[in-house]
Amino acid sequence: MRSVAVRIEGRVQGVGFRAWTRRQAARLSLAGWVRNEPDGTVSALFSGPEELVEEMVALCRRGPPGSVVLRIGVSEAEHPEPGAFTILTNR
Repeated sequence: MRSVAVRIEGRVQGVGFRAWTRRQAARLSLAGWVRNEPDGTVSALFSGPEELVEEMVALCRRGPPGSVVLRIGVSEAEHPEPGAFTILTNR
């Protein structure tokens, strides 16, 4: 199991990035969350088998149609409580 915190920069708000991320994470059976940040970035936490977490990070590097991902930061994170992948309320 691996858990990573991800911060995605670019045109990533107002383009369906959170809903797209939730669908992709659910398809991969990952735990975690995604949310918009006040500075215009999107943050997420992905937890699951290492190869699936890596696949999700690779998907985030491209993003959904309409998004423009300029930069993505990835750092190791603590494992979240087990459960479904959720969209958190904006900060």
